[in-house]
Amino acid sequence: MSLSIVLPAKNEAAALADLLPRLKAAEPAAQIIVIDDGSTDDTAALCSAHGVTVLRSPYSMGNGAAIKRGARAATGDVIVFMDADGQHDPALIERLLRRLDEGYDMVVGARGADGQANFHRGMANTFYNWLASRMTGFDVKDLTSGFRAVRADKFREFLHLLPNGFSYPTTCTMAFFRSAYAVAYEPIPVHKRVGTNSHIRPLKDGIRFLLIIFKIATLYSPLKLFVPTGAVFFLLGLGHYLYTFVTEHRFTNMSALLFSAAVVVFLIGLISEQITSLMYQRTGE
Repeated sequence: MSLSIVLPAKNEAAALADLLPRLKAAEPAAQIIVIDDGSTDDTAALCSAHGVTVLRSPYSMGNGAAIKRGARAATGDVIVFMDADGQHDPALIERLLRRLDEGYDMVVGARGADGQANFHRGMANTFYNWLASRMTGFDVKDLTSGFRAVRADKFREFLHLLPNGFSYPTTCTMAFFRSAYAVAYEPIPVHKRVGTNSHIRPLKDGIRFLLIIFKIATLYSPLKLFVPTGAVFFLLGLGHYLYTFVTEHRFTNMSALLFSAAVVVFLIGLISEQITSLMYQRTGE
């Protein structure tokens, strides 16, 4: 199968100077596409000098937007996505491709504990992996890894679902599980990033990462989130009713409010489940 390698990059000239020669040596037949996401350094010129395809954005649109643009431009049957900051070794691509040949539709390079950017990111990713595993029933080893090999035709089915920001790995992983496409995880080492600091801003992006928790649920099975939430409101209402019945011998407005909230949350879950099912209907089927 033909191979395309897509690297989203923003001010990664320092890392690309070393990465591109190694990438071309490891995969000489591959189409290499660098998506220059509004860089202000020599990223575009460097890519042109090394003879790789570079698609420039006049301003930064986000990591997910770069991934979508690269997926549309890729001509290979298989697309490998990897970071442009030097964290991923091009020699590891063959390990992902061998797993893909075993019949998987997506193979994700799974980082170990020593591959996390910092302690807080590691704790957050551990929680995301645990939640995704509970939701899907599969052992999700690295939900947010940016190093993955996918079958191009299947990945493009979900381009309309992918966000423009940093949570594209979460979205595409849950979409593959929801659509019953086989996903495998391949343990990989991760090197220290080269050049500029990470573009993730802990304070500003913290809320966005919290939203990933809700995305995990709503992209796979909303009822698994809304039913337990509704049950909590119902139990609170029941407990409050029993307390007020014993102490005041009456049914209070608070009990009615909690019971109503339980019904509303459950109904929202039902509607969300139907919307999610429609989202995954493939065009033409």
